[in-house]
Amino acid sequence: MPIYTVFTEAFSEGWEKYYSSITSEYALFAIGLTVKVSIVSVILNTIFGVTAAFAITRFSFPGKNLLITIIDSPFAVSPVVSGLIFLLLFGRQGTFGEFLAEHQIKIVFNTPGLILATVFITFPFVARELIPLMQSQGREEEEAGMLLGASFSQLFLRIILPNIKWGLLYGIILCNARAMGEFGAVSVLSGHIRGKTTTLPLYIEMLYNEFDSVGAFACATLLVFLSLLTLIFKLILEKRTERS
Repeated sequence: MPIYTVFTEAFSEGWEKYYSSITSEYALFAIGLTVKVSIVSVILNTIFGVTAAFAITRFSFPGKNLLITIIDSPFAVSPVVSGLIFLLLFGRQGTFGEFLAEHQIKIVFNTPGLILATVFITFPFVARELIPLMQSQGREEEEAGMLLGASFSQLFLRIILPNIKWGLLYGIILCNARAMGEFGAVSVLSGHIRGKTTTLPLYIEMLYNEFDSVGAFACATLLVFLSLLTLIFKLILEKRTERS
């Protein structure tokens, strides 16, 4: 019913209104910014997730439990609260505000702030998908490769990556879907500056608050398509994982 309602409202004034809503200047900017923030967030969290999962499952070191706690922290902290924390840290009156202003670095109400918030919110998805997978696989193949003289890059490309590829793709898909739909933390740090810091979810809210419900639902259909694609890829990867 919610999906039916979204599409019904989006096309309630015809195809032309729908098309103009999703191809307007600000809508295209919001789509482009959402894609940019999501791509950067996914890349950073993929690198961190693989590195953290490898370190946690293969080594014992001081601070290991602390690292696991940090990875899980976005699940325990409200996105709005995390956005407020970043605002208090990097805002003009924040802890590092004076330093950032002196060096002309603008994080809050700018794209870096949106990326920072999104990276934090999507922090756990790749790492949490890989940690139990790599724990269950063990390290016998990697140790055998090391005994045969393989370098770390050879171990990663020929042993580690093939063994975790489906779990990694699964985590990346979930991370990307969460990044594109993030609202709370991004809303706090964006300032809602149209054409500068409005991602697609924020732009949808702005249109709805301005009583342009058709435009808001038209843009919302793009997120619906994303969620449906995510579900399809999720099911495909689950089946591939079960077979392997």
